Amino acid sequence: MNGKASIELLLRSLCLTTMARQYEDLARKAEKENWDHIQYLRNLCELEVGERSGRRVKRRLKQAGLPDGKTMETLDQKLLPLKVRRQIPRLLEGDFVDRAENVLAFGLPGRGKTHLLSAITRELVIHRECRVLFRKTFQLVQHLLAAKRDLKLDAMLRKLDRFNVIVLDDIGYVQQDREEMEVLFTFLSERYERRSLMITSNLVFSEWDKIFKDPMTTAAAIDRLVHHSVILELDNESFRAQEARKRQEGGKKDGSK
Repeated sequence: MNGKASIELLLRSLCLTTMARQYEDLARKAEKENWDHIQYLRNLCELEVGERSGRRVKRRLKQAGLPDGKTMETLDQKLLPLKVRRQIPRLLEGDFVDRAENVLAFGLPGRGKTHLLSAITRELVIHRECRVLFRKTFQLVQHLLAAKRDLKLDAMLRKLDRFNVIVLDDIGYVQQDREEMEVLFTFLSERYERRSLMITSNLVFSEWDKIFKDPMTTAAAIDRLVHHSVILELDNESFRAQEARKRQEGGKKDGSK
């Protein structure tokens, strides 16, 4: 076995596949730019780490299940309330995840709640490599309920605990029966002060008795969520209404020409 094949075999046996592919090209660059062996090795390691990080981010984005197209680039922040726009940079830093704080987005349908939280969590995956899971609330509740019936609820809660952030979308649309309410409350309690939740709701807290039915459970759930939380109030006009008005105004301008 020649020297080249031996080096490649050694690198691949150590799972350093990027190094195995790039070491020769980088060696030529090192010779041309007069790098010493430390510079060469550092740059080779950086290539390996960078590619691994990229693959890891790609896996985590796929695992997250975030809605397609709902990114910071496609979010028209000018349509959001000023107070919410001012909160976005701090949320993108991701410190709330380290502190196990929650982010609660309230507003009527069409205000951009889902888009906003999806865009923020996508950035957290890309730039902080957070493990994120996005689920419609009714979907997560049904999975929890099935796990409970199979006597696997504890195992599922441990699995969900691996995620730094879980996004519960449309909690206000869920009208649980008592058993469903209980598993949702159990899930919220398990993450309390340990892991972050991001929640969208079209119901203000005073209407959450529609979700949890029982006043004591409702109060306990709200208490856990707001204790360490950032609240986003999206009281702006509906995105869809604004877009429809723009199209209408555009049509009038075209017609007046």
